[in-house]
Amino acid sequence: MGHVLVFAEHQHHKFSKATLVGITGGKEAAAKMGGDCYAAVFGKGVDDLANELAEYGVKKVFAVDDPSLEHYLADAHAAALAQLAKDKGVETILTTATAVGKDLLPRVAALLDAGMATDVTAFGGDGTMQRPMYAGNAVATVKIESPTKVVSVRATAFDPATKGGAKAEIEKVGVSVDAASKTMKFAGFSETKSDRPVLTEAKIVVSGGRALKSGENFKTVLEPLVDVMGAAMGASRAAVDAGFVPNDLQVGQTGKVVAPELYVAVGISGAIQHLAGMKDSKIIVAINKDEEAPIFQVSDYGLVADLFKAVPEMVDEVKKLKS
Repeated sequence: MGHVLVFAEHQHHKFSKATLVGITGGKEAAAKMGGDCYAAVFGKGVDDLANELAEYGVKKVFAVDDPSLEHYLADAHAAALAQLAKDKGVETILTTATAVGKDLLPRVAALLDAGMATDVTAFGGDGTMQRPMYAGNAVATVKIESPTKVVSVRATAFDPATKGGAKAEIEKVGVSVDAASKTMKFAGFSETKSDRPVLTEAKIVVSGGRALKSGENFKTVLEPLVDVMGAAMGASRAAVDAGFVPNDLQVGQTGKVVAPELYVAVGISGAIQHLAGMKDSKIIVAINKDEEAPIFQVSDYGLVADLFKAVPEMVDEVKKLKS
């Protein structure tokens, strides 16, 4: 039986949308392989998280409560996850391709001498998986030949899991994190605080490109539209490289991958690497004065106009609709 173990990432004692996407991916993989989907939550004092996780339709939840796992540390978490997978005899270890997932899973694969597939978007009944290549311009069908498999799923590939059905059994599990895995110490976590939605979880994203010309214009021109729409702010790599905004706002192949209900691209030409991070958005609106800009090829609605005139007009119109 092809049992799947999903590593449930959490922050501030909450599961993110990306974690719930991973659970859906894990359940789909298990169904295709004829096995069960388990989930694991690591940390200190995780009883509440384990109880919540049990409501998302998995077969069993493994709660690993250990002080050494209170904060995410790659070596300790990789050792614990590899040990848990061995002890429970699962065939596939899976999580979402977040910053933590990308950091954790290669280490787990090395510890288990397992093959790995990243950014998987679909599972086949014959053990194959699909994953994008060349910034999403090609889709590869891959198959892992090793007995144990390590898989990350793309954060936009599946719908987030929802609560419902029978509550899963919770099993408290102890792991022994060896001394070699404790050499990495947690120093601190520096987090950007914002009243806006998190970029990867927002229903609306408004992104700006190099055509905004300066960081000041991001504040005076783009931010009013972001805030009146209740959106998260994003940016193209060109805008980030130019120093207009910090790189945690970058959307694209080398930045965040998003798939909101509405994506508004302002002054973004639509380079391949940017499209790779947002083309799964449900509705795409593009504003660019160049009617030949590639962004119009993927947009549902396009406005050929000067953004410095169009964006303030949009802000006024949205305010009227809200009043």
